[in-house]
Amino acid sequence: MTQRRQFLSTSALALGGVTVAPHLTPTTEAAEMTGILKKGVKFSMVKEPDLSILDQFKMLKEVGFHGTELRTDNHTDFKTYREAVDKSGFPVHGIVNSDNPDLETAVKFASDMGGDSVLYVAKYDRKRPLMESWDETIAVIRTGLAAAEKHQVKILVENVWASFLISALDMERYVDEVNHPWFGAYFDVGNNVRWGVPQHWIEILGDRIGKLDIKEWNEKKHSSEGLRQGFSSPLGEGTIDWAAVRTALRGIGYKGWATAEVGGGDRTKLAEISRRMDQVLGLV
Repeated sequence: MTQRRQFLSTSALALGGVTVAPHLTPTTEAAEMTGILKKGVKFSMVKEPDLSILDQFKMLKEVGFHGTELRTDNHTDFKTYREAVDKSGFPVHGIVNSDNPDLETAVKFASDMGGDSVLYVAKYDRKRPLMESWDETIAVIRTGLAAAEKHQVKILVENVWASFLISALDMERYVDEVNHPWFGAYFDVGNNVRWGVPQHWIEILGDRIGKLDIKEWNEKKHSSEGLRQGFSSPLGEGTIDWAAVRTALRGIGYKGWATAEVGGGDRTKLAEISRRMDQVLGLV
């Protein structure tokens, strides 16, 4: 039996005053996930260069997000970001480390920022046998587990488009092979649709899921306009069955962060993303 621990968190806020597409009006399931999901945003999505870091944090809070994620590279400006958190009351809930093998630095940065996770991408060298990448990336993860346990920051592997960990069963096996309470899955709802069904992944992974990334997928655009166009629809205007996703999340007892990873922009654009997240995630 593997050892796993869920992240528990509460609170959700609804944002008003933003025009929403007609098909995104509240349904009878409105507010079903309030108090269950916390709405995050990648800080790299913010395109407000005339604002200070502190004012960018305040702006994200004002448009309805509950927290953000920085990247490991941001640790060189730690003092600035830490001050922004302290003065705005807007938390950094995690660090995106991509496939950087230096997990100890990322874990320490997450802890210093008050976050509780590091997103890790398992790198796949497609010119070599698959199991070599499997074993090597697991070895990298193991180098960070002592720091993860010390700082109580979970390392979470994400399903991405590297044609690696492309099924829920792959991810399940990968997490279980590491078999550590401070390791789990960072499940990207949109990334898996090329190969699978989000709600099925959620059902299989269960409490292995530490956090969620949120993006849309449109199978019709993928089929007619090309692979990358599958991601071009705004949240709520694609083919993901968000009601089924919410049902699956409730079914596994998930509580925690759901973070937007879509094309960003200025305050107006980010407010729209925030409102769309409220709708697809059942927060209003």
